[in-house]
Amino acid sequence: MNSFTYEYPVKVYFGEGAAKKNLPSELTKVGKTVMLAYGGGSIKRNGVYDELMSILKATGKTVVEFTGIMSNPTYAKVQEGARLAVENDVDFILAVGGGSVIDCCKIVSAQAKTSEDIWEMEYGARKFPSEFIPMGSVVTAFGTGAEENCGAVITHEEKKLKAALWGAFYDFTILDPEYTMSMPLKQVISGAFDSLSHSMETYMGSPRVPNYSDEINEATQRSIIRNIRATLADPSDRVARSELIWVAAMAENGMLKIGKVTDFQCHMLEHQLGAYTDCNHGQGLAVLHPVLYRHMLPEASSQFARLAVEVWGVDPKGKSEASLAEAFVDALAAFIKEIGLPSTLTEMGISEATDLRAIADSTVITAGCARKFTPDELLQVLEESI
Repeated sequence: MNSFTYEYPVKVYFGEGAAKKNLPSELTKVGKTVMLAYGGGSIKRNGVYDELMSILKATGKTVVEFTGIMSNPTYAKVQEGARLAVENDVDFILAVGGGSVIDCCKIVSAQAKTSEDIWEMEYGARKFPSEFIPMGSVVTAFGTGAEENCGAVITHEEKKLKAALWGAFYDFTILDPEYTMSMPLKQVISGAFDSLSHSMETYMGSPRVPNYSDEINEATQRSIIRNIRATLADPSDRVARSELIWVAAMAENGMLKIGKVTDFQCHMLEHQLGAYTDCNHGQGLAVLHPVLYRHMLPEASSQFARLAVEVWGVDPKGKSEASLAEAFVDALAAFIKEIGLPSTLTEMGISEATDLRAIADSTVITAGCARKFTPDELLQVLEESI
């Protein structure tokens, strides 16, 4: 295992009624003006908004609302939120929603505390923010694990880039399974597959020999697969839902990454696909993973073979490493169809007319991937995914 330092700053309140039990005490620690950030308004329909507003009012807070945060949040939306925070002297940000809202607020928190352009600071000057508006999050849509780290995926529309920016960690996060029960089933499954992707992308990094972090990861992947199936069998299954919420957090709180150089090549490719098409993230990953992994078979056979046996239950008796590796990719592709996610970009409404060449050329090549892809090979993956 590689050398590592592990420290985790986010306090997690998990379970039914977690907001009522814990949010009031957390709010006593922060200033008077709170920015309540959310997306398209689903929290008003499902009662979460009213519950949180009653807590905010009971603790004497002045509430500034930052609304309309979209899926695949844009850099323009980040700047809008930062201006709102500055104009209203916001003391604390409470982000309520899924990964899009939670990611957007990480960068709002940083941008509001500097006069420099965050994108140019991080990608131009290679400097990172050090001052932030404190934040807490309430998860109502799970999968990304965004509440567990300080990275954010933001789409810069002018630059045609969907890329990582680095902002603040949340001081705390509230994970109440009940808050997610109104999620559309397609969104539940798409989000859960994103969690599986995070786990696979971490597993497929280096070192490539068996290690403790990967053994924990194998259990994580088995849990996601089992609980996706349980959720499809009974969407009201609160046990399965609570498992999926926690496993999404585990996939991105750094625990599985201890001692690893991660892969995330599929994520990088899907991010650029999203920059050009604004597609659903989990669905894009579902389409790309099997295709990309078939290209990686020669270099990644030992890891794929272990996943076949330890995660997907393939009987290794009489099988070569190469055949087990292929069995893993086959099992993954079959599972994607089983759970109703798309297998082609065409099913997602993405046509051959999309500028696949530009997507491939602008995709980041990751250090931890078993195969060092070229832009031409990534173009081939995209073309095979249509």
